[in-house]
Amino acid sequence: MSIEPTTEDSIRDGIEDGIDKAAASVGSVWPIHSFVTANPLAGFEDMPFDEAVTQAADLLGGRGYPSPETFRAALDDGQIDPEILGAELAERGHEDDPETLLKRMDSSVEAEPPAAATDRTDRVLAKWLSVFLDEGHAKWSMPNREDGFYAAFRAVAEYDREIPDEGIVADLPETPTEAIEAVLEPHPKSQWVPIFEEQLAALPGWTGFIKQRAEGGDAWQSAHPITLVGYLAARLSLLDGFGTDLEPSTGSTTPEIATADELAEAFLSAWEASYRTELVDRVAAESRSIAGREPSARPDAQLVFCIDTRSEPIRRHIEAAGDYETHGYAGFFGIPMEYQGYDTEVSYGACPPILDPQHHITEIPTDSDTQTAHGRWSSVRGAAGEIVEALKTNPATAFGFVESAGSGYGLALAARTLVPDRVYDLFETADDAVPDTHEFCEQLVNHQHSYVGDLPVGMTHEEKVEYAATAFELMGWERFGRLVVFTGHASETANNPYDSSLDCGACAGNAGGPNARVLATICNDGEVKTALGERGFDIPDDTVFVPGEHNTTTDEIELYDGDVPESHADDLDELRTDLATAREHTTAERAESMGADGSIGVDEAERRAADWAETRPEWGLAGNAGFVVGPRELTSDLDLDGRTFLHSYDWSTDPDGDALEGILTGPMVVTQWINTQYYFSTVDNAVYGSGSKVTHNPVGNVGVYQGNGGDLMAGLPLQSVMAATDEPHHQPLRLSTVVHAPVERVTEVLADHGKLTELLDNDWLSLTAVDPTQEHRAFRYETDLEWAPTAAQPEAAPEMPNAPVTADD
Repeated sequence: MSIEPTTEDSIRDGIEDGIDKAAASVGSVWPIHSFVTANPLAGFEDMPFDEAVTQAADLLGGRGYPSPETFRAALDDGQIDPEILGAELAERGHEDDPETLLKRMDSSVEAEPPAAATDRTDRVLAKWLSVFLDEGHAKWSMPNREDGFYAAFRAVAEYDREIPDEGIVADLPETPTEAIEAVLEPHPKSQWVPIFEEQLAALPGWTGFIKQRAEGGDAWQSAHPITLVGYLAARLSLLDGFGTDLEPSTGSTTPEIATADELAEAFLSAWEASYRTELVDRVAAESRSIAGREPSARPDAQLVFCIDTRSEPIRRHIEAAGDYETHGYAGFFGIPMEYQGYDTEVSYGACPPILDPQHHITEIPTDSDTQTAHGRWSSVRGAAGEIVEALKTNPATAFGFVESAGSGYGLALAARTLVPDRVYDLFETADDAVPDTHEFCEQLVNHQHSYVGDLPVGMTHEEKVEYAATAFELMGWERFGRLVVFTGHASETANNPYDSSLDCGACAGNAGGPNARVLATICNDGEVKTALGERGFDIPDDTVFVPGEHNTTTDEIELYDGDVPESHADDLDELRTDLATAREHTTAERAESMGADGSIGVDEAERRAADWAETRPEWGLAGNAGFVVGPRELTSDLDLDGRTFLHSYDWSTDPDGDALEGILTGPMVVTQWINTQYYFSTVDNAVYGSGSKVTHNPVGNVGVYQGNGGDLMAGLPLQSVMAATDEPHHQPLRLSTVVHAPVERVTEVLADHGKLTELLDNDWLSLTAVDPTQEHRAFRYETDLEWAPTAAQPEAAPEMPNAPVTADD
């Protein structure tokens, strides 16, 4: 016998379903200590880009396109081809010259929005959210956090003088759904979702963080649960108490703004087409050049880097320094793991957020003497860190310490400020004295027949073989050098709340070294090598896999070579020498891009890493615009200016398209997240970014405020994307992906993945296939699984599968 749902159950379900639907309009926000770059308009990706930015502007108030000044500068700098721009404008029916149209765009800039009627509610909520969601930073946290946010808020409401003593908030119901139902009683159900949407968008940073934490279910969420239902119950109750009108707005886009956005879309499309045309033409030319070329001799070493744009310059200079071969692979090295280091209390997901960790990997000490030395030096360093933290968070302690420390502390402050490069040398020397955990710890990679939570510790033999084989299949490897280096990456910076945003995006804002170590351990396993041989990967007996890590701020590459046999000592020495040479050339290139003297590249890079007043230690992924999927030979002779993600792929070794499918559904999606975060943080840094670092106020170890309160800032800081306040360094372009593969194979992958096709159909990124089976011609994806030859190609349609292909929704 079925039980009919009660009216209360139906109302509760309606409220929860409505909140879930409304929450799609706000992007997820990760804690700042593990910053994840993501599209702030991810909830709008099911609609065309131009419609999405219009709706987001009405809801969030953010601008969706670059400013007229930005377009004008791009035109003046030759970044926009006038012929391409003319064609884009003509297609939309605009005949005036670009300058006239830019002035028209200028005159249509939207006026400043009026002050929000929710200011008092926002202030109260931000205060309590910051102490409830705190992750170990606050000295005094919110009482009753273990009961959940709504219950804790309900308990403190009567003691908070900022909360009105009238309306529903004066006597909050026991459950959040009851509170929401009471507030919504005067409103028809047709208004519920619009009301939820507007109120969730009022503080999108806090909403996005709550959304991510509730979905992620980490240790903090388990200990102190919070839901969007509980948050909205508190918010709506406060609004009721303050007498705020909840009537949803109907949008504010005017015809003038719509015209300006249409013009902006034309200028943006022309800018992107100008960049894409050059990139595609160069890749197509290289495709013709390498066709039929005999494979080169066995390289001295092969190095695998993350597809990160910062890897492109160092790869280029390494290849120029010696007989080396480099490859690109997602920086988590295909290992979906949760990782816990030797001296850390918590584990973290060391894989992209689109994946769930499948294994728990931890470190165990194997060398007691080195472990003792590490513990001794780490305790000294930890005590110093605690003093600094106390100084930062307690003014009384700070004044007392400075007074008692006297001139010695003053000299230390002066050194950090005036000679940061010397401080860098000092800390490097100190760090050298502290053994890294990889020097005395092994990772528990083998299956331990135990679990941490729901995750098995380690992995089975079959799983290890699969991860290794997948890596080589996706990269299209057929030969191996004496040394194969898996190179993770991390950044180095001082006094920077956004430091994790400079680490590996594929590792969820963490360093990639641990993942590189795991894959190297797997590939050095004799039984794994044997199994790989049975799957067609003939690994010579003298091949040794070495993990390492690339410091993207200083371009130093550290090799974790403790297990490398003496037979390869000379190989390592030669590689280290050449890596040092490559570093000098790469840092010189980076220094010039940051306005410094390239002849002091290494010194300048180290100064930026150590200078606690440096707001821009490195450019991160600023400038990213392209993603090339193909063999390294396509790009090895090209200077791509550190703007292109590079994933190794060989279509000839992937007859079924499985490797291509893995790249397009994984790395390409992640790079699109990164690209859109940089795009929106540039076009409207105040709304989609986080403003200037100079006025950042870290809160709760989860994010930053601008000033002393308000919303949690969600995007990249001004200094990560702008050369000056009104001068973008990052060129805000949507991602241009170029795949070296038969069009038919790409189409088959897209047909099986409706969400991927939706991104392309809605113009969130572009896709071009350089087809080696069709005279290396280039074809651009248009819509509905149809392609067209690019302008520079012969007017011929690409060959398509015999049977029609339909997309899977």
